[in-house]
Amino acid sequence: MSAPPPRKPPATPQSAALPCAILPPAAIDALYGLEPLFEPQDNAGEDECHVEGAQFEAIQCPYCGERFEILADLSAGAASLIEDCQICCRPIELSLEVDASGALAGLTVRRSD
Repeated sequence: MSAPPPRKPPATPQSAALPCAILPPAAIDALYGLEPLFEPQDNAGEDECHVEGAQFEAIQCPYCGERFEILADLSAGAASLIEDCQICCRPIELSLEVDASGALAGLTVRRSD
C-alpha cells in the first residue's frame, strides 16, 4: 500500500494574503472618526504633562488617602468640580485657581460630605 497524497492547505483569500499596513494612531482615528486620545506616557521625561489648556496633577483622596492623577482643565479659568476617586469611587470636590497667564495657581482638594 502506498501512503496517501499529502493534503493541500486550504485556499487563502487574496485579501488575506496581502500584508497588513500599519497605520499611525492619527490615521486610525481619522479613518474611524475617533477623537484623538492623549496618553500621559507620550510626554514621558517632561517635567509636567501638558495638554492644550490642561495639565495632569497628582492629588490625594481625602477619603482613602491614595494618590492618583487627574487632568485639570485650565482652559475655562477658575472652576469647582466633583471628581470621583479612582480607587474608592467617593466624590472629591476640587477647586481650581488659574492665574492671568492661564497657569494653575492653586488646587484645593476636599471631601464633598
